[in-house]
Amino acid sequence: MAPLIRVALANVYRFLLTPRWLGYLALTLVAATVMVFLGNWQLDRYRGRSAINDRIDAGATMTPAPLRDALPAPTGGPGSVGPAPAERLTWSRVTATGRYDTANVVLIRGRTVDNKVGFEVLTPLVLADGSAVLVDRGWVPPAPGAGATAQPSVPAAPTGEVTVTGRVVGSESGGGGVDRRDGKLEARRIVIPRLAKQLPYPVTGGYVLLDGQTPAADPAFQAVPIGHTNNWQNFGYVWQWWIFAVMSLVGYGWVARREARRRAGLDGPREPVDRAAEPAAT
Repeated sequence: MAPLIRVALANVYRFLLTPRWLGYLALTLVAATVMVFLGNWQLDRYRGRSAINDRIDAGATMTPAPLRDALPAPTGGPGSVGPAPAERLTWSRVTATGRYDTANVVLIRGRTVDNKVGFEVLTPLVLADGSAVLVDRGWVPPAPGAGATAQPSVPAAPTGEVTVTGRVVGSESGGGGVDRRDGKLEARRIVIPRLAKQLPYPVTGGYVLLDGQTPAADPAFQAVPIGHTNNWQNFGYVWQWWIFAVMSLVGYGWVARREARRRAGLDGPREPVDRAAEPAAT
């Protein structure tokens, strides 16, 4: 009996060659392929974010290198921007010596530290060659009692020669324009090409997130924390998309098998049970 059932099922499965079911198969394969590609894309994101975290960790213990090892000197005139730092050099530690330009302090508003909204303060450090690198000196709160956008009281930068040590960070993207208010530049994002247009010298293509300075930095500044990227979220998405791809194929097979059994009469409707005919329980 079993061989006859297998032969019957084999004949019934011929419906899979009909245009309708071939269309279902094509749709399933396309969906599974897209899900596999989405999983691969998330895998690339996971690897990229993991590399960023590795650079952040490595930079915490490395010996600072000269600024020019990571940020080449700009070659244009005032307002121009040098090459962006190579990806492998972002978050590395560098050191540079120059003089702060206190006439062109940059306030980056809407920055959050410890769940408080305030400003990051960038000050150009003018180097011996006449170019400058933006130094993120730290975070300060807005003026008290005047709202999150009220311009803060910025601690004065040291005069004379200053040596800074910090992490190399690339330019941010987006963020709108740059305004000057009460003698200070203000922006929403650290977009170096836009900021450079407001400055009277060429600027390096990345900035330095300060972690040490001689003379010492003002204690009113709060250090801007360096957060690791959430690479494990991307890793979870990898498996999610790949599992969905497998489930779509399994789902097609399950539906096809159910249809085949229906056509073979193996999953026909059951006869209703006559409960009245059952003996009464004692």
